[in-house]
Amino acid sequence: MISVLRRGLFALVALSIALGFGVSPIGAQSQENSRYAAIVMDAASGEVLFARHADSRRYPASLTKMMTLYLAFEALSEGKVRAQDVLTVSPHAASQPPSKLGLAAGQTITLDDAMRATAVRSANDMAVVIAEHIAGSESRFTALMTQRATQLGMTQTRYYTANGLPDARQITSARDQAILARAIMRDFPQYYSYFGLHDWAYNGRNYRNTNGLLPTGNGYDGMKTGYTNASGYNLAASAVRDGRRLITIVLGGRSSASRNAHVAELMDTGFEVERRRSQGERIQIAQNFFEQRGFGVDEAPSAPVAYASLTADNDADIGGESSAVAYTASAAPQVLPRQITPAPSERAASERRAPANVTASLNGAPVAAGDSLAAPRRATPPPAREPARNAGPAGRWAVQVGAFRDEKVASDWLTEVNRRFRSQFASAERNVQTAGEWYRSRFTGLTEDAAKAACEALSERRVTCMVVRPD
Repeated sequence: MISVLRRGLFALVALSIALGFGVSPIGAQSQENSRYAAIVMDAASGEVLFARHADSRRYPASLTKMMTLYLAFEALSEGKVRAQDVLTVSPHAASQPPSKLGLAAGQTITLDDAMRATAVRSANDMAVVIAEHIAGSESRFTALMTQRATQLGMTQTRYYTANGLPDARQITSARDQAILARAIMRDFPQYYSYFGLHDWAYNGRNYRNTNGLLPTGNGYDGMKTGYTNASGYNLAASAVRDGRRLITIVLGGRSSASRNAHVAELMDTGFEVERRRSQGERIQIAQNFFEQRGFGVDEAPSAPVAYASLTADNDADIGGESSAVAYTASAAPQVLPRQITPAPSERAASERRAPANVTASLNGAPVAAGDSLAAPRRATPPPAREPARNAGPAGRWAVQVGAFRDEKVASDWLTEVNRRFRSQFASAERNVQTAGEWYRSRFTGLTEDAAKAACEALSERRVTCMVVRPD
């Protein structure tokens, strides 16, 4: 019996060392990782399946750009900016250290390309260009970032840079980053695909996404990486399997490889919990299931991390991310609730627009009447759907190509899709249908076969759509 326990302990220690997260035997405190924090969340319900130091203060590094793009998506959806706006690079933006796109002051770029550079290349200069275009200055933009974080319920987060370059005041938590990831999917699913672009071509160069999990084929479809000397290797990841979407945040990895491996292990365990529940197994507190798998060992010392002053002369370009902030250890609160309490913005959102199931809205699945749905532009075609049963009468099917909070945007998008796919919708009617404060762009009056054929044609051209059954 003792030998079995010893083998189990050695196996756990070996796994933790291989993953680089400092799970160590008694007496090996020097190996512990004081920067580590993690959370696994069900995107649809907000249930926290696993949390470790999820409310301890950490540096976001380039995960900051998730909020930068959230505000860009918001401005786009409200019609304040357009994707084809031409942005001029300011001297301040051009002076940002790598990683960067490297445009000189006075050069121009479209907002669409600037957002792609921010999501794929993690370009520090382009994040500032976006901030200046929307708010006039980076400082005004970061004030808006912090304000929106508070409204979303991100209680630990403060922003002072738009790109995540070192600033001792700029802090967050793993839970806050999960809340932000979920908010992006819920509020702007039509733009979520920016975070899932595998690569991006610009001016004759091809840039690959810094998120190494995207090409693995395990359902990963987006979010963001980050790195500074003080933060360690951060990753916000989302994946869909069997119709369920999970969000996993890991902060403080010792390397990009160990971080990716740890995210994958957490994600696999989270989906195993979901699978077992779907089969009727009672797993009321998912944290216990993770701990049985070896994720319950405390990776951090007794004093979680709070942060000291910025090291002025220690910037570097490592791994394509910004770097270098000094930190010291002191006590920080830690609370690990099992379920998110809806933030004020989420309660207001539910009253305004009855959010749809997040996984359904991001993957083209049918939704119930009254649910909101905005179709993201996909980097890859959506999965094949099973043939519909109990088909309704011919001519009563519809194809939804988007849902927006601005009626004109919904109408313009409907016109644009019709222009590009005239043959598919020659016999259809164009309708902008109201659902709360959402405006759905739909082609109606189609047969079931025509609707499915049209949606398939759109998917092949990377335009996401949804076939809507008759009521």
